[in-house]
Amino acid sequence: MSSTSEVGHAKNVANLQKLTEQVNVYSLYNPPVDYLKIANLQTLYTTASTKLAEVEDKRVANKNAIALRQSAFENLKSTCTKIINHLEILGLPQGTIDQAKSLNRNIQGGQKKTETPPVEGGETPKTISTSRQSYTQQAENFGILLQLLSTIPSYNPNEDDLKLINLNTYKDSLVSSTQAVDQSEAELNNKLIERDNILYSDGTGLYSIAQSVKKYVKSLYGATSPEYTNVSSIEFTSRK
Repeated sequence: MSSTSEVGHAKNVANLQKLTEQVNVYSLYNPPVDYLKIANLQTLYTTASTKLAEVEDKRVANKNAIALRQSAFENLKSTCTKIINHLEILGLPQGTIDQAKSLNRNIQGGQKKTETPPVEGGETPKTISTSRQSYTQQAENFGILLQLLSTIPSYNPNEDDLKLINLNTYKDSLVSSTQAVDQSEAELNNKLIERDNILYSDGTGLYSIAQSVKKYVKSLYGATSPEYTNVSSIEFTSRK
């Protein structure tokens, strides 16, 4: 996967425009292949710029989804603590209390990490994977706890936030918030792949084409010419 920084991708695209403007003023520049012609270089710049913008749009959407999920899960642990405290005053069998407490321990012990979306080429940092697993497990254990509550006839709290119907609605919001993160991450990863294909595909990507432009100018004017010096100094970063 790509290790080129986001700044590096944007610089590559910006420098393609710079390279295109430079060769456009060279009177001898008349490549025999279409992909090096000025019009096609301009089209490539437009396409690459659009793809960078699409990546950033999906990155923002992923960040927003992550923030919403963190907000949704913010009260989960305290809610579970309230549930356990309520169960302990109902005179339930110890086995039922122990089962509820075991689920609560799993929820309380879930790691809550600050997340950032994947940065490069669909590559997802391990912290996100661990955190996603924790959020999913917490929601699953919360759902099991609610199933247990539904089997307890005496569970009928007066507090709205502890009523089973409201707890189930809350559980659904936890699940949907996690699904939104997964979906937005998948969409971001797809755009990262598309961007990398446009910028770095062997032979057809922006980086390869820029190198070919330089080689063509070198063949026209010579390695020591000021024309070649001008284009050779325009830097492009390859995918490592």
